[in-house]
Amino acid sequence: MSDHYFTAQPASADERRTINVPLAGRTRAVQVAPGVFSPDRIDQGTSVLLQHAPPPPSDGTFLDLGCGWGPIALSLGLLSPDAHVWGVDVNERALDLLAHNAADLGLSNVHGATAEQVPAGQRFDLIWSNPPIRVGKQALHDLLTTWLPRLTDDGVAYLVVQRNLGSDSLQKWLTERGFAAERFTSVKGFRILRVSPAT
Repeated sequence: MSDHYFTAQPASADERRTINVPLAGRTRAVQVAPGVFSPDRIDQGTSVLLQHAPPPPSDGTFLDLGCGWGPIALSLGLLSPDAHVWGVDVNERALDLLAHNAADLGLSNVHGATAEQVPAGQRFDLIWSNPPIRVGKQALHDLLTTWLPRLTDDGVAYLVVQRNLGSDSLQKWLTERGFAAERFTSVKGFRILRVSPAT
C-alpha cells in the first residue's frame, strides 16, 4: 500500500534527491523525497497560489498549513525576511525536508512544526495553504476550523482549491461558519479563496 502524504511517518524509503524549482522569482535547489505531497515538483495548485496571491506583508507571523517539503513556507520566508513563518504538517518527513530546505536557503525565519508544537496562543497575520482536500471533508473542515480562527483581527488566509474538488462548496461552508470568504481569483481550474474573520 502506498503512503498517503498525510501519514505521520511514511513507510517508503527516505530517498532524498535535489530538484530545481522556481521560488520567489528565482530557480532554487531543494530536497524532496517519497512519502510527501508532490515529491517531484511544485504541484499546479501551489503554483497557482504562489503566482497569483497578493504579495505577503513585509513582516508579521505567517502560516503555511499543510506545508509538505515547503514551497509555500519557503516562498513566504524569501519574500518577507522579517516575517516569522510557520510550516505545519502531520508528516514528519515533510517537516524534516522543510527544515533542511530552509537551512540551505539561509531562512532562519522559517520553522516547521506539527500542530501540537505551535504555541496554543499563537495568532497569524497571514495563512497561505493548498489544503489537503483528499483527507476527506470532515477532516478538512476540522483542520480549517482549528486554524482559521487563529487569524489576527485583520489577518487573511488565501486557500487554493481545485474547482472540481469542491472549491465553491467550501466557500459556502466557510461563509456559513461566519468567515468572510470570497473568490479572489480563478486560474486553470483552481480557485483562490480569500478568507478573513467575520467583522
